[in-house]
Amino acid sequence: MGMSRHEAVANAAARGVAAVLMFTEGGVREGVERGTVMRGVGDPLSPGWAGGERLGVDDPRVAGRFPAIPSMPVSESAAEGILATLDRERMPSEWRESFQSGERRFWGVGPGPTMLNFTYKGEQVMSTIHNVFAVIKGSEEADRYVLLGNHRDAWTYGAVDPNSGTAALLDIARRFALLLRSGWRPRRTIVLCSWDAEEFGMIGSTEWVEQNLLNLGSKAVAYFNVDCAVQGPGLFVSATPQLDDLLVEVLKQVKDPDSENAYVYEQWAAANRGVKKIQRLSRVDSDFAPFLQHAGIASVDLYFGLDFPVYHTAFDSYDWMVNFGDPLFHRHVTVTGIWGLVALRLADDPILPFNYLSYAAELQEYKNALNALVGESISLDPLAAAIEDFTTAAYEADGEIKKLKVDENTNRLTLLRRRSLNDRLMLTERGFLDPEGLPGREWFKHLIYGAGGDSESKIEFFPGVSDGISGKRKGGDEEAKIRHEIWRVSRAIQRAASALRGGLTSKW
Repeated sequence: MGMSRHEAVANAAARGVAAVLMFTEGGVREGVERGTVMRGVGDPLSPGWAGGERLGVDDPRVAGRFPAIPSMPVSESAAEGILATLDRERMPSEWRESFQSGERRFWGVGPGPTMLNFTYKGEQVMSTIHNVFAVIKGSEEADRYVLLGNHRDAWTYGAVDPNSGTAALLDIARRFALLLRSGWRPRRTIVLCSWDAEEFGMIGSTEWVEQNLLNLGSKAVAYFNVDCAVQGPGLFVSATPQLDDLLVEVLKQVKDPDSENAYVYEQWAAANRGVKKIQRLSRVDSDFAPFLQHAGIASVDLYFGLDFPVYHTAFDSYDWMVNFGDPLFHRHVTVTGIWGLVALRLADDPILPFNYLSYAAELQEYKNALNALVGESISLDPLAAAIEDFTTAAYEADGEIKKLKVDENTNRLTLLRRRSLNDRLMLTERGFLDPEGLPGREWFKHLIYGAGGDSESKIEFFPGVSDGISGKRKGGDEEAKIRHEIWRVSRAIQRAASALRGGLTSKW
């Protein structure tokens, strides 16, 4: 139920299990889904810093990243064959219903009578990975970076994951090359990033972010990630809220790949009627995680198709793509168009196309949702006050943006005002970071969107508060923790409001 591979194996180890066979339900019955069981992201030998000093594999900080028992993936078909030979305790009904096979009514969960011979030989290998970058230097603000990224490594053939995204990134490079030949130069620097070792815990992107944390923190405008560009029909967009308006504007300019006379926005809005169209980035499943959740950089993640049955299996091939995923590659072209147009706006607009009124509205929604979860014994007054302050700052910034857009002057004073405003728009996201990080997951610094500690959590925002609510739901005495986390989130929102205004506060 939303549990990570690491959680599944670690939970089994805690209950005295000797080894784990894992399978994925609902995919190709003969497909074996690979995947890392490491906890967290980045190189486990250098947790929290980039390279150089490396810990030993026996160091508790390294060993704790991996379950204490071996595990191996098998196909659903193989799992059914094993389960069908077990008796004793009956399999729970919700398990039986998830299998594709019809012959599952009387399956047990053991122990026995079948004996399984599990032979495991682990290898400890140090490998060199390679990130690859292409840089288009900005003509006016070369020290401001718009980053576009996709990972390059795959478990098998990887036609969808990640090569559909890699194909889109290469096509963007081709299109930018044509623009450069025509005389275009971006206002801000564009960096195309091809990450290595994403499948082992976002190692390539995480190590690079850790190594460049200071410069990224002061100079990165936004990060736009495309991993599995095309998994099937239907567009899915996730982003930090200040980018919502920009994304909607671009979606209204790109033709829909599955309709003759419609734009992407029309089909996307119709498919998402009654549901929040743009999702958020609290999950930790691709290379946006270090940029947003560790460095506080505004981020986007985009793809066609919610799920695909050949995920991480040897069936993720070119044949599957041309027969099922995107036979005419029209969706690939559409992803490239959206990705490139958003990048051009971020790189070329004199004033960054960020709207923090969207963020303010989102924060208010979170507070309202929290009201129903924490009960009357816990006050949300600090959070309400912080959101009100942030909303006021957002309106002030919106008014400043409109005034500067009307001002056609290009004198030095106007340019300096734009630069100051852009810096505030860029740095506001950093305000949501807390140097202490999340309890038990200190690497994750973002207090609005971050890795939840409980896979059964009902909310995907304020991860520290979410952890406290989950603990209380399980019978723990967590009210003091919830109050503290509410205060921490409130302070983070106030920091962001202060960054958006750009001045020093007299309050304490």
